[in-house]
Amino acid sequence: MIKQLNAVVQAVEGQLGDPATDELDVATLAHRLATTEYHLRRMFSALAGMPLSEYARRRRMTAAAHDLLTGDDDLLTVAVRHGYGSVEAFTRAFRGVHGATPSGVRRDGGPLRAQGPIRFHLTVEGSTVMEARLTALPAFRVVGRAARVPLVHLGENPHIRDLVASVPPEEHARLKAMSEGEPAGILAVSTDLDPDRREGTELTYLHGVVTSRDPGDFDVIEVPALTWAVFRSSGPYPRALQETWAATATEWFPANPWLLVQGPEIVAVLERAEDFSTATTEIWLPVEPDRS
Repeated sequence: MIKQLNAVVQAVEGQLGDPATDELDVATLAHRLATTEYHLRRMFSALAGMPLSEYARRRRMTAAAHDLLTGDDDLLTVAVRHGYGSVEAFTRAFRGVHGATPSGVRRDGGPLRAQGPIRFHLTVEGSTVMEARLTALPAFRVVGRAARVPLVHLGENPHIRDLVASVPPEEHARLKAMSEGEPAGILAVSTDLDPDRREGTELTYLHGVVTSRDPGDFDVIEVPALTWAVFRSSGPYPRALQETWAATATEWFPANPWLLVQGPEIVAVLERAEDFSTATTEIWLPVEPDRS
């Protein structure tokens, strides 16, 4: 995986300043690297801390800023060289990265927010023991209360918080009584996620349980038959859960022959303190064997 991610970085570098190249063809690149586009985008986002598309945009705008400060080409020539058909579109993208216009940077010499090339390295720590298992499940149904919400990277997602808070205690009791099979417990189900995990993109979030019973007036997500990697954690909530989620990308997937596939991502709360200060949780991620 580390070698594959560095190959992606090299592909981005190879397109900088070349007006003949189109947007990075991640699907073709993933095929050449013997992996899948979904897994490649997901791992890049998790390990780099930004979507692949955002990294490529930052690198293009860093190269464009260099051209503005060291060359005499007009703005349209610089814009076209870096993949933009108009000065207006180029200016919007440039301002989004640097917080200043191209003409302003050329005149004043800044401000600039340079994005250097990323390099992925494998660091062997050996300090984290991950409690993981693989299980294949037939198709199942999750019922509860669902909503379309924007993705929030940092801090609590207020839209999800408000959805969960809106579920009356009697509905929670109904859901708990309906729960059967795996994943067990009250579930946080996220689906229809953008592969790049871009901030602000929408996903479907459901707060509910697995059941084969009549859902009544609850919302429903039908989950197909999949193989799941399941990671359990116990401790301070949500810190232990967040640390385990991060370790799936930094430690487990790079060391094991499995790829993420598109499908719901599920967090199951199995046990928790009354004040939710501690909890035992499971993260369920859909996977397939890496046959490369």
